[in-house]
Amino acid sequence: MENIKKISKSRFLLAIFLLTISITFNSCTEDLDKTPLNVLTADRQYSDVEGYKQSLASVYSNLAYSTFLRFYWSMQEYTTDMAVSTWNDGGDGIYHELAWSADSPAITNVYNSAINMITLCNNFIIESSEESLNKRGFSGVEAEEINQFKAEARFLRAYCFWILMDAYGNPPFPTEETLGTTSPNQIQRADLFDFIEKELTEIEPLLANARTNERGRPDKATAWALLSRMYLNGKIYTGKEYNTEAITYASKIIDEGYSLEAKYEWLMLGDNDLNTNEFIFTINYDNTNQTWYSTNFLALGPAGVPASINGMSGSWQAFRFTQQVPALFPTPDTSIDKRAQFYTTGQSLEVNSITTSTDGYSGYKYRNVKRDGTPVEQNNNFGNLSDIDFPVFRLAEIYLTYAEAVLRGGSGGDNATALSYINKIRGRAYDNDPSSTNGNITNADLTLDFILDERARELYWETHRRTDLVRYNKLTTADYLWAWKGNSESGRAVDDKFNLFPIPTSDLLANPNLKQIDGF
Repeated sequence: MENIKKISKSRFLLAIFLLTISITFNSCTEDLDKTPLNVLTADRQYSDVEGYKQSLASVYSNLAYSTFLRFYWSMQEYTTDMAVSTWNDGGDGIYHELAWSADSPAITNVYNSAINMITLCNNFIIESSEESLNKRGFSGVEAEEINQFKAEARFLRAYCFWILMDAYGNPPFPTEETLGTTSPNQIQRADLFDFIEKELTEIEPLLANARTNERGRPDKATAWALLSRMYLNGKIYTGKEYNTEAITYASKIIDEGYSLEAKYEWLMLGDNDLNTNEFIFTINYDNTNQTWYSTNFLALGPAGVPASINGMSGSWQAFRFTQQVPALFPTPDTSIDKRAQFYTTGQSLEVNSITTSTDGYSGYKYRNVKRDGTPVEQNNNFGNLSDIDFPVFRLAEIYLTYAEAVLRGGSGGDNATALSYINKIRGRAYDNDPSSTNGNITNADLTLDFILDERARELYWETHRRTDLVRYNKLTTADYLWAWKGNSESGRAVDDKFNLFPIPTSDLLANPNLKQIDGF
């Protein structure tokens, strides 16, 4: 892999931005199961390595510069205790009430974005096949470089299939074999689990070694991170436990020398591209080559937070926490636990009304400033765009996965090591130092319920919460209630069908091979 040439970061981002103009604004109304349209013929587009780079950039753009992240965040956070929305123009209220339908906007958007991403990946996989490379005369270093690009496309496809598996259960299964020829068949959740597992293990030797690829491009550790996350949730997907496997792949990542950043507040700042010790894979943003669809909403969305804190233009008054979230921390401020980044000025603790922007504490986890507190330079005509990268995988999640898998009976790990990992997370949280003993817990404290709460404290607003609550059987049941769950001010249980999202009506009508999940 030493011979593989690196893509220039600025050129790669520029290619993403330019290709996004056509992808973002054309894909939403087209049949996403069809072959992507290209201005150039395939042979012209893929006549040199640069053409492959540009095509790969179009694959990455669906993650970064479409509405994908914003709506996926809505599905993962608004559906839980982590967020209530003042706005209801996108149906955000029904997500928090766990009352969505097959026509709900975020559900349709994420589904279409994932399918579109998979379609682009399938096309790239076809064009980078051995047959295609031989036909175009690629060999040696150039062929090796393109084969790594192909492995990255296969990873991104696997990641999108994981989202569909986690969120929708039994989604359609478009592959390079069916691209542009037929409506894809539906695949069962357990079978899709097997496919993703096989893909990730097959591409592992083809990806760059851990911590050697460019920021925002997957490497071996990225594949291991998705495997460890998938294995932790394996019983939900297949009915079988995979905790030993979760420990195995978490350990592989930890052994690569990642470490926690010194300060929790550094994680979601405008210069968080510096967080290479902890971040494993990120969706990258800069405020030069981007649209409004980025991490802007994470800095601007929290209600009440002024420009002096979020580093932008003040608040959109959009979302707040339920009162159950501050209760997970020793205090609703950073005096003890530095992760308790709640904004309380002008905000009440209780959420008496979902649509009242001052009901519920807000937060300032995402701030478009640098570590030294200075504003991020605005290199755009808007003067108000985010530079914050979004971490899809970071080391703290891997530590938490290891500990939970040990507690769930997985082999290959032990309680003492699990405890040491949790106390590193808490040392940073309490004392800006992972080696600090402040915040330490004992082995008696290390329970599954503690891990769920610690994941909430560490990973809030990072698109984990719905998946975590499903794994613990707390999303739909009465085991854990929060304000306005089930459209009840004090919370109530709802139908278990809301552990999944339905296949959008538009795709059911377009594809006769699909069957809706029970209850929708």
